[in-house]
Amino acid sequence: MNIDKKNIAIQILGLIGLGLSIKLACIYYTANYDRYALSSFCSINEFVDCDGASRSTVSQFLGIPLAYWGIFFYLIVLFLTVVNKLKGFRFLKFLEVFKNPYAYITTLGTIAFLCSMVLAGLSIFKIHKLCILCVITYFIDLIIALTACSCNFRTFIKSFKTTVLDFIAGAKQYTKTFIVLLILAVSFLCYSGITDNFVPHIKRSKSILKYRKMTYNPYRVKGNLLGAEKADVVIELYSDYVCPLCYIHNIMLHQAIKEFSNVKVIHHNFPFDKECNPYISVNMHPNACFMSKGAIAARKQGNYWEMSSLLYEQQPKNMEDMLKLADQLGFNREQFLKDFNSKETSDEIDSELKKTNELGLDATPTMFINGEKIVGVKPYYEFKEILIKHGAKHK
Repeated sequence: MNIDKKNIAIQILGLIGLGLSIKLACIYYTANYDRYALSSFCSINEFVDCDGASRSTVSQFLGIPLAYWGIFFYLIVLFLTVVNKLKGFRFLKFLEVFKNPYAYITTLGTIAFLCSMVLAGLSIFKIHKLCILCVITYFIDLIIALTACSCNFRTFIKSFKTTVLDFIAGAKQYTKTFIVLLILAVSFLCYSGITDNFVPHIKRSKSILKYRKMTYNPYRVKGNLLGAEKADVVIELYSDYVCPLCYIHNIMLHQAIKEFSNVKVIHHNFPFDKECNPYISVNMHPNACFMSKGAIAARKQGNYWEMSSLLYEQQPKNMEDMLKLADQLGFNREQFLKDFNSKETSDEIDSELKKTNELGLDATPTMFINGEKIVGVKPYYEFKEILIKHGAKHK
């Protein structure tokens, strides 16, 4: 292919790829940060779903969204198509290290395509989502590489060797500059990869997933009091022992009590179970009423919070399971059964549910921190910020 035609072809492909990457960056932002946005045009069904792919953990690499990597790649490709002309400017004389632009484009295009195939595999087999625009960029990467080497296999292999040799030569020629740039690049990627500050939605997911993976509460508190008796920050918690998010939240609450000196948690039973909750139409969490009774009976023997943690972890299905937990905590069995089945316990749950209905609550966990309503689970670092905002003090 004529060199000028080859250059123009690569530039056109690079511009198309750049445009698609910018569009993907917009989809990424909208899907993750605009809760009121409509689905993007390429979210067709459950599998062909650009929005779903954008929200997944595979939508980033080293803490940077893949769409941004794509923009960076295509800008480099476009830069390499004009680098020979840029060398003519005296202040850009250092660009002389780019001796074989097409070899570099071939190498970068191939690497980009191979990485894309790995991403395609992760999308299909791990998250079961496929982004059509992403697939198009994958093939653009391959076509760019093939165009740069004129579809010649020998040239293709030679390009890799040339790229490596030129890279080494350039690094030797500008050793100090190369070291500085390398340190800056590695430092930036380490920072982005460790902190996830450029992908806050993934940072949030990882933070919550950490607690979801815990099989028990390592911060478990014993007794009926969770926190300081006289506290400046009071958390009124409404939760359900079958709710998986409540399980996570329970661990976070206990951890916070270990870290802060003036915080107290008051728990209210809010079972989404039609056995005792007349205000719900769907029986979402069967057995939640049963466990609420167990927690109240445990409070009568002075260990509400440790029993609560065990209920979340063990999920007792029948009285035999419940009594095993009571025995584990050293309760008096006879008294426990009496309190469990008492009218007083049932009336307490009825009263709590009536209160949740009056408050208009419809989800667990819901908490009020000094009156501020918060629904659902926050990442622990955000939860701590909210507590500090209300006056929580570290021990």
